[in-house]
Amino acid sequence: MTLTSAGQMRAWSGPALFSFGFRPFFLFGAVWAVLAMLLWLATLVGWIELPTRFERGSWHAHEFLFGYLGAVLAGFLLTAVPDWTGRLPMVGWRLAALFALWVAGRIAILFSGTLPPLVTPAIDLAFPLVLGALILREIVAGKNWRNLIVLALLAVFTLANTLFHYEALVGGYAAQGFGLRLGLATAVMMIAVIGGRIIPSFTRNWLARSDNPARPAPPMQRFDKLVLLISISVLVLWVVRPFAQLTGVALIVMGVLHFARQLRWQAHQTLAEPLVWVLHAAYAFIPLGAIALGVNQVVGGSGTAGAQHLWMAGAVGTMTLAVMTRATLGHTGRDMTADRATLAIYLCLFGAAFARQFTSVWHEISFVAGLLWLAAFVGFIVAYGPALLRPKPQAKP
Repeated sequence: MTLTSAGQMRAWSGPALFSFGFRPFFLFGAVWAVLAMLLWLATLVGWIELPTRFERGSWHAHEFLFGYLGAVLAGFLLTAVPDWTGRLPMVGWRLAALFALWVAGRIAILFSGTLPPLVTPAIDLAFPLVLGALILREIVAGKNWRNLIVLALLAVFTLANTLFHYEALVGGYAAQGFGLRLGLATAVMMIAVIGGRIIPSFTRNWLARSDNPARPAPPMQRFDKLVLLISISVLVLWVVRPFAQLTGVALIVMGVLHFARQLRWQAHQTLAEPLVWVLHAAYAFIPLGAIALGVNQVVGGSGTAGAQHLWMAGAVGTMTLAVMTRATLGHTGRDMTADRATLAIYLCLFGAAFARQFTSVWHEISFVAGLLWLAAFVGFIVAYGPALLRPKPQAKP
């Protein structure tokens, strides 16, 4: 007997956590975002020394970009790819084994100071390599060629992680290195590509349900493709020559183009539903970060780290939480609307992203940003953890 996706999930008799790909990776990605921030803050005040081979700033950057984001990407892809290809999702012990690979990477990096130098990257890179192989198999089997771009971005993201490990092993400051920039640039492109598909679509659906006649521009029109092609060129330039004046000008142009792209999506029509407008707000961090980085380089400022955090905590942090809350509600049978707890989660993360911009004038604001970050992810765990751990309620006959 051939099972449907729903039938395969119902047939799984183990923990509900492993009944769909988004469940373990969204929940424990958020748990890791909390634990890693607590450890980071503890190192800042001198309470602990981490047993990692990485310099503490490099560990912090790696575990957010490649650790946390790696988990959310896995949860998103393992949930979206079955829809893209029409094939069955990964469930059960195979999913648990993949999740265990991600956990092993976090442990190996945290305790890398006690391990042989090459063991840590081998353990950490096993997860994205296996995930990429699984996604490739599904795309090829389903002949879903249009989504090969997502797989290509995942491959570049894995390459960036490899370069980060190399820079850390040879004693460089990997937190400001080539691998970090390549990984962050790839994350920005993932948001630009995937966000450019889902934001207009979700906005259109919500406006139609609300009997609002306004409609966003359809996704992936010629202008969108032009903006994406220009963005790839600009981000490559930033990765290779991050402090050049030409790079700064190019980043400003990129930011303006993304603002122009976003203006076509009717964001102002969605203010009544946080579940929709948060996607628009998260995307806005792409042009904000590009313009901030560009201006900083043109004027020769020293706020590069703060500007990068508009992409890191802003674009990556808020877009992932926006997708995690929305997907969890939709795939666990909850109402597709944001309650007060969800709104508070969004606002705390926005506060964390913007507070980080003022650390150059008030160092202690980094603790405020950290506490707001913790509040957002603890809020997600409390509000959405029970739904991720329990089976999906059966539809009433």
